[in-house]
Amino acid sequence: MRRGIAFMLLSGVMFATMNAVVKLLSARFGPVEIGFFRQFFSLIPIVAMILGRGGGLSIVRTDRLGGHLFRGVIGNSSMIVLYLSIAWLPLADATALSFATPLFITLLSVPLLGEAVGWHRWGAVVIGFAGVIVMTHPGLDWFRPGAGAGAAMGVLSAFTGGLMMVTIRQLSRTERPITIVFYFATIGCLLFGAILPFFWTRPQGWEYLGLAAVGVLGGLFQLTMTTAYRYAPASALAPFGYASILWSTLFGYVFWRQLPGPRLLTGAAIVIASGLYIVYRETRKRAALGPAIG
Repeated sequence: MRRGIAFMLLSGVMFATMNAVVKLLSARFGPVEIGFFRQFFSLIPIVAMILGRGGGLSIVRTDRLGGHLFRGVIGNSSMIVLYLSIAWLPLADATALSFATPLFITLLSVPLLGEAVGWHRWGAVVIGFAGVIVMTHPGLDWFRPGAGAGAAMGVLSAFTGGLMMVTIRQLSRTERPITIVFYFATIGCLLFGAILPFFWTRPQGWEYLGLAAVGVLGGLFQLTMTTAYRYAPASALAPFGYASILWSTLFGYVFWRQLPGPRLLTGAAIVIASGLYIVYRETRKRAALGPAIG
């Protein structure tokens, strides 16, 4: 249990640090270029782990290439809109909006996975989306680059992230976590690489290190989070997954002198509480004997 919590906290540090570097790089580079380097360099720790387990690339053999391709397209699209949100919003705001992902997972699990969701979890979803409305400042213009569009991109990122996680649930029935992560990064490299010439800005000096750092941190984030779930159940890890907001707030203040306002803090608290309740109800449902508890 302690190992799981430690790895989850470490994954939060990786996630927040990666996003901080993305925001620094966004002043010069677009999300496609950052996304390419993120996926390319993330393969370094991923391949190292594959080779360290023995068996070579046989570990990533799959009969579900179509599922991996769908997950890759959705996941890398989610990455693009997340990076736009990070570029246009304070870092803590963009991170807090990503916490809406569990709400969309619950919403999408009904039509895509055929899961039964009772009124407890539906109530938590409704309350959670109320928290999203509080965070996104409904009066803002969502179609103009800046805070409004950044909020729209944050919500879209949470939705596509939820769709991606539902796809991972489907793949996880037959695929190893390392296999899923490997194809995600590889497909991202191919997709971003195909259109990279149209979005290319030549890096200079430290920017090469920054782009490489995004990739390595992204790979480590996925690996530490995956490892966390090997040592502890989701219900125990969920509260610690939200710790990344603390690091995002710290980085936001240190680099941009940005602090979250009362509206963000209130909305984030509502979304986090809703997410934790959803995890609690799902845990009870899976543990229960007999009829499902919704």
